[in-house]
Amino acid sequence: MISDSKYRIRARVLPDGEPMTIYGREAWCLERLMAAGSRGCTPIEQPAPRWSAYVHDLRHKFGLVIETIHEPHAGPFAGSHARYVLRSEVEIVPEPVEGLV
Repeated sequence: MISDSKYRIRARVLPDGEPMTIYGREAWCLERLMAAGSRGCTPIEQPAPRWSAYVHDLRHKFGLVIETIHEPHAGPFAGSHARYVLRSEVEIVPEPVEGLV
């Protein structure tokens, strides 16, 4: 069971997706992706322990379309990193109020 105190958001895919409740780091990740828009997010710009896992869950548990762009980076540990771009159009919906139908 998930505690009521755990961070969560309710969202839906436009135009007619059903509301879904997303918890914890996946909710945090979705908010970052929505705020970033078409420029997307990287773990370098938005540090978090497991970006790839959050994106995986948003794709596979919630059906969101998120593009992964691989970008090179220089420096003493040169290589590449991922930039994630939310391609689904998503809106945040209010939590239902208890007692109201």
